[in-house]
Amino acid sequence: MVYGDGGMVEFLRMPYDYRMQQSEEHIQSEPSRRESADSTPLEGDFAGFVRKSIKAGGVFGGAPSEPEETARTTTDWVIDAAIALVAFAFGCAQMVITASSIVHVDAGPYGASLVNYVPNLYAYLAVALTTAPLVLRREAPWFVLGLTLACYAFLSNSMGGSVSLSPIGPIVAVYTVASEHARGEAIAAVAVVGICVAVVPMGASSATMALVMRIENVAFVVVAALAGFGFRMYQAYIEETRRRLAEVERSREELAARRVADERVRIAREVHDITAHSLSAVAIQAAAAERLIDINPVAAKEAIADIRSVSKSSLDEIRSLIGVLRGDDPAEHAPAEGTERMGDVVSFLQRAGIQVDYDYSHYDRARVPSFVDMALFSLARESATNAVRHAQASRIEIRLESTPAKASLEFKDDGVGMSRAVRDNAEGHGLEGMGERIGALNGAFTIESEPGCGCAIRAEVPLEVVRDDE
Repeated sequence: MVYGDGGMVEFLRMPYDYRMQQSEEHIQSEPSRRESADSTPLEGDFAGFVRKSIKAGGVFGGAPSEPEETARTTTDWVIDAAIALVAFAFGCAQMVITASSIVHVDAGPYGASLVNYVPNLYAYLAVALTTAPLVLRREAPWFVLGLTLACYAFLSNSMGGSVSLSPIGPIVAVYTVASEHARGEAIAAVAVVGICVAVVPMGASSATMALVMRIENVAFVVVAALAGFGFRMYQAYIEETRRRLAEVERSREELAARRVADERVRIAREVHDITAHSLSAVAIQAAAAERLIDINPVAAKEAIADIRSVSKSSLDEIRSLIGVLRGDDPAEHAPAEGTERMGDVVSFLQRAGIQVDYDYSHYDRARVPSFVDMALFSLARESATNAVRHAQASRIEIRLESTPAKASLEFKDDGVGMSRAVRDNAEGHGLEGMGERIGALNGAFTIESEPGCGCAIRAEVPLEVVRDDE
């Protein structure tokens, strides 16, 4: 018998976390590589995002990323219309307040006098012309800015300074440009509007009052631009957060899918071990029974008994595997299948008519982790099956060795060997499974073989790395 009851099931259970580690690290490294290539990581808060963006010249510098083209909804139009109405109301209120306290100094016999100007219909129409275009501010920010600024400058000059026209229209347009466009365009908008509001006529009682009003208007322009910057930064932060969350979700889905695919490969490999080894043993014993049935019935009966034993063991282990996959299998109490069953491999080879030299004098199984021991045994079992089926060998050497740093297995035969092309195009998953099993433990796996020169399979697993990962 080549393997024992419950061995493969234990192999699946015990090293699962370690076997999953490699695929999990690969999945987790992919988002980090993509992340480092196309963006700067968030620091977890808005302030951190602002610092990173300024340092990288992101939102405050360079050309912005192309905004997504989205159709404006009725709500968007209503909001912009409401902003235009609020701006009109604010402009009217500011105009009335400034017009009601204009002091004229008269050098005549009556001295100074206080004159209250009441804005006429033309003044209110002027405010309306500078604020009405704001309804289109998000459709064409620069067009609206130019239109409102032109109306403001022309109407302020046409009124001759009798009334101070509020620059609320151009100020809101500057905010829109700063929140929609790059830094250079926003600075240009601030400069143009700032110069305009600083030179237009003011309906003030003195040069000092006019200077104060001009400084106030310029300050409003700058504040509007900064507010636009801040809103744009906040929107970029929200979009980046959403993108990162979506990336994390995709990574989790990829990891789950990779885990499922990886476990399918593991299960396929173990099912391959069950069927390939047991069927090989059954074929050998059946051939022996066929030859001995007439000349040595007793030996033929022993071969048939071996066939029954191997078949029953295989069926039991497959049932255990199905129970584990379905989740209704009770806890396993059978010992794990490791190098203590190497005697079965030797017996399997000897019954195939192969002379076996097995040396394990330098192998301390107690100091080798159980799943490393099982991996080496699985490798020896697979090598023995391949040797019986393909090598046509007459002698095989098996060496098991262990040191505090590593555990190794060497399996050599004197068979027909195989070329590299044959190895690379071999059918089935035996050779591939050997390498994967050892590679999952950070080990080294090599095959040396040439046609007519036999085959040597070597595997080394570093025990110190394995212990650190446990």
